[in-house]
Amino acid sequence: MNYNLSEETGQEQKKSTYAALVGLISFMKGERGNLILALVAILVNSTLSLAAPILVGHTIDKYIVSKQYHGVLVFSGILFSMFLVSLLTSYLQTKLMGGVGQRMLFSLRNTIFNKLQELPVAFFNQNKAGDLISRVNNDTDKLNQFFSQSLMQFVGSIFIMTGAGIFLLSINLPLGAAALSPALFLWIFTRLISPWVKRKNAVSLRSVGNLSAEIQESLHNFKVIIAFNRRDYFRKKFDEANRNNYSSAIGAGLANNIFMPIYGFSSNIGQMIVLAFGIYLIIAGQFSIGLLISFLAYVTHFYNPLRQLAALWANFQVAMAGWDRISRILSLQPDMETVDVQASGSSHALLEFRNVHFSYPEGREVLHNISFTLDRGKTYAFVGPTGGGKTTTAFLMARLYDPAKGTVFFCGKDIRSCQAQERAGKIGFILQEPFLFSGTVRDNILYGNEEFLNFTNEQLVRVFVDSGLEGLLTRFDNGLETQVIMGGDSISLGQKQLIAFMRAVLRKPELLILDEATANIDTITEQLLEEILKKLPSSTTLVVIAHRLNTIENADEIFFVNSGQVTRAGSLENAMHMLLHHKRDS
Repeated sequence: MNYNLSEETGQEQKKSTYAALVGLISFMKGERGNLILALVAILVNSTLSLAAPILVGHTIDKYIVSKQYHGVLVFSGILFSMFLVSLLTSYLQTKLMGGVGQRMLFSLRNTIFNKLQELPVAFFNQNKAGDLISRVNNDTDKLNQFFSQSLMQFVGSIFIMTGAGIFLLSINLPLGAAALSPALFLWIFTRLISPWVKRKNAVSLRSVGNLSAEIQESLHNFKVIIAFNRRDYFRKKFDEANRNNYSSAIGAGLANNIFMPIYGFSSNIGQMIVLAFGIYLIIAGQFSIGLLISFLAYVTHFYNPLRQLAALWANFQVAMAGWDRISRILSLQPDMETVDVQASGSSHALLEFRNVHFSYPEGREVLHNISFTLDRGKTYAFVGPTGGGKTTTAFLMARLYDPAKGTVFFCGKDIRSCQAQERAGKIGFILQEPFLFSGTVRDNILYGNEEFLNFTNEQLVRVFVDSGLEGLLTRFDNGLETQVIMGGDSISLGQKQLIAFMRAVLRKPELLILDEATANIDTITEQLLEEILKKLPSSTTLVVIAHRLNTIENADEIFFVNSGQVTRAGSLENAMHMLLHHKRDS
């Protein structure tokens, strides 16, 4: 299955803003009560704002013109009370939406992270870590900013604008229609330009993800950069990514700000129309000064929200572009679910490949019609040239991938029918560069090991003694409490491999796969690791993938992997002959 997030399908590119908004609102069902309360607050606020101009016009025509100052004071008090209530409701909706935004951000990031944990290894091979980090951090924050700062302003602006338009048309229909005529042009302009604005923001968010990926890769490989003195190469790559981000950000900024001057110009035109037409009506005796002032206020109430909507609409498009990127992750479905299949494999074999085919997305077939069996308690070696398919074969053994065709059987049943926890407990996998977490040696050794998780250090040491592994702890300055720093040099590569091996041995797996696990360590550490392997139960099947032939000389059986085929090599001498023959042919 293709999990590449950078490849949008035509259907995804054409997805409407309405559909995206529906998906996002359905995600916020838990906040319905707070949203309703915030909506009530903003509607009260907007209603008070709409009532103010008509009261001002009434006060001018009835009390100021006739110099009845008592009425002026009364209505001034009423207006002050309205403005005070408006202040309180504005504060309430700001507080409510701030909470909604933060809770949504918390929940959304949890949901994305949980979804990432469900996805197979293929997903992470096809996508850059930096881009995924940007989707979890940056894109979700764009949504939070919109919901906590802009959503209720957006709703309030629409309500005020609609109410002002109704007041304009009800006070004087011809004058109101003339005042609202520029809005028709704005509506057409917005409909035409919005898809372009959303596309520009989507490009900008992708460039931010690419920049994040470039930074993450450069920092991860910093030692290599220094060792080969290739700062210029990575500086050039970063400069290219930074320039792309800069140009896309400029494009998005231009798109986001294009509404403001157009909306401001239309507001000025509307006010000029009202002023000229209103003065004409006053001269004709069909209008009053107070109503003209109220009318101008309502024109302002109509066009000012439009100007706010210009900025808010740009924020909305940014949020929707971010949601599109997030929803692409959430819409992915893992293709490696546990399935209920009844097919059975060989009764004596621990692992069996039966007519297995495998290919990577949009790539050639890596394995073609492979069949072999691995018995319990034996050691098997898989050798072959780089790119021949050894690691892919190992990944299929551990069900990090599923075959395109054929079946992998484990313990006599289709490996796809094994629960993930059961499979992880029975299959150990040690890579060339083991992955460790920040914490202590103890934390990393017991990772995923429920049996010893609640043991004290003293109890755990006794387990090591019983397993014959106690001497390995002397390789760490502080024993089990030695600190492990992710990406740092707190421990050596050999010590990291010792941790990985101890972690696997303590789980007593039925199948242990070593993928070039001793390729980058010294001879003394390699000997220690060999001693660890001797502590495994006699029923454990060991699979060794290696280039160095001295690491496989004690294997019970050797397989040669190349050009999509897995062939029994027989003796070590025959495996060496096959490797030499391949080198001559290539």
